[in-house]
Amino acid sequence: MQMKEVARDVKYINREYSWSQYLALSSACLSISDLTSPPTNTTKMAFAGRWETETQEGYDAFCKVLGIPDDVIERGRDYKLITEVTQDGNDFTWTLLYPANAKVTNKFTIGKEADMETIGGKKFKATVQMEGGKISVTFPNYHHTSEISGGKLIETSKAGSVVLKRISKKI
Repeated sequence: MQMKEVARDVKYINREYSWSQYLALSSACLSISDLTSPPTNTTKMAFAGRWETETQEGYDAFCKVLGIPDDVIERGRDYKLITEVTQDGNDFTWTLLYPANAKVTNKFTIGKEADMETIGGKKFKATVQMEGGKISVTFPNYHHTSEISGGKLIETSKAGSVVLKRISKKI
């Protein structure tokens, strides 16, 4: 914790990861959130948890655009994908658990280039961004966004004009 003098006899306490500043007066502490902007490295922890697919739209068309074989599309169509997310500030570990014990884990920090991998094992470099509570990243053949809305994990992947939308519930 760090204290700085703002004016004579008025100090504020800057707590790491806090959006609030507190004026330390002789007998009271007032919470003031709009004196300065919140730290840019602070993100909500809303993504953290274990998620299971509830619904998806555009699965077949999206998989075909990516060149996934029909038999693989068929096997995965009704599978309830499990997504496990751990988050520590801007640092994420994002794991997708597929049928037959296949899994892909990507570790990244918002705004920094990271080594990533697709389900097909293709490795690439990407910078994951967060804007307006949405995480976005460009994979080799598509663009992907993730957000939390109404307590659900909403993932949208776009390859040209083809869109896959997956909605998952927290488990």
